[in-house]
Amino acid sequence: MRRRELLKAGGGLLAGALLQPRWLLAADVLEIELLSDPAGGHVNFDPIGLFLQPGQTVRWVNRANVHTVTAYHPDNDRHPLRIPRAAEPWDSGYLIEPGKVFERRFEVPGVYDYYCAPHEAAGMVGRLVVGEISGPGSRPFDYFRGDPGAADWRTVPAAARARFPDARRILREGRYSI
Repeated sequence: MRRRELLKAGGGLLAGALLQPRWLLAADVLEIELLSDPAGGHVNFDPIGLFLQPGQTVRWVNRANVHTVTAYHPDNDRHPLRIPRAAEPWDSGYLIEPGKVFERRFEVPGVYDYYCAPHEAAGMVGRLVVGEISGPGSRPFDYFRGDPGAADWRTVPAAARARFPDARRILREGRYSI
């Protein structure tokens, strides 16, 4: 590689780094809160959509009520696959007390959809975009219909489908709250 090509490549990397939001560059651990009103009628993750780079960690912090952070994956109660195929599924278990945390490092690029087991039907879902928009989480919710290997997969509840933020918006804005 010639000197001029090397300088061009380095400038491109620097420009790419400068275009990232400052909060993303400064944080190896990004935080998402698990929220609920006192009656438990309004529950959500905040932010509901988050962009991160491969290798970054997300920390979910329970602020109220009882919640889980669970990947959409057939290993989790026959939910449809909505994380990259090469990624490992996860389930935090019940985070019972305020202040309880669950952390996970994300290495595989793609869209990761997740939910709170007791509140999925109420629309408590979240979406991560790790580096790029790709994988099953970027496809329509019924993409697996007709696949014999997915015959027993559950349907994502309507309230949950309606709450997912658009992955392109997450990529553009970096984080999205409702």
